[in-house]
Amino acid sequence: MANTMRWRYGATNPVVLAVDSATVIEIGDLVYLATDDARPAGDQLDQGTESLNQQTLHAEFAGVAMQHSAAGDTQPIRVATTGVFDFPCDAATFEVGDLIGPIENAAGDALENQKVKAVAGIGASVGRCAARAPDAATRVLVDVVSSLMRGGVQAVA
Repeated sequence: MANTMRWRYGATNPVVLAVDSATVIEIGDLVYLATDDARPAGDQLDQGTESLNQQTLHAEFAGVAMQHSAAGDTQPIRVATTGVFDFPCDAATFEVGDLIGPIENAAGDALENQKVKAVAGIGASVGRCAARAPDAATRVLVDVVSSLMRGGVQAVA
């Protein structure tokens, strides 16, 4: 996907993360921290199933890229650790509070960088639905919570 500013509202509580010169990150990518560098969700090593890929991302989830990094760039980028973001999804209905996580690509071997879906458990999520969509929607507002900086999505008490 092209650079797309997905932030809609709320405090972003940004952090600045280093990026390897060979890594390409676009604005709006879900990113994780690999050792000491930000990487887009799709760069994560395939764990064999969508659920395992989602869980692996959740454990290292840094947030949403607010700046791009082209191949060859060595400048750090700003990553939002919180905030409400508008992400594309396959047609589905959503209720406020539904758990949302990244979707796997069509080949079944990597996560999408900027596409999400409802997920069954906190361990697969990157946020919660922030606006009800009672009719099949192809976009969903997600209240993102970084696992790296904010402890990730929390269970409802």
